[in-house]
Amino acid sequence: MYRLWMLFDPRRVLVALGAFLFVLALLIHFILLSTSRFNWIEGPHHMASSATMQSSPMPPANG
Repeated sequence: MYRLWMLFDPRRVLVALGAFLFVLALLIHFILLSTSRFNWIEGPHHMASSATMQSSPMPPANG
């Protein structure tokens, strides 16, 4: 195992690993933010509830 670290500089490997994990975390968070279920900034979009409200019958008109 020590021969592997003689080929690669440990500082560069750790910096590259940290940069890769940071970019991966940003990518995952932006993918989640693009969905309506996991968007914690704007909240969930209630598309199903608005569709059921439109299909409900209108109350009789008084007049």
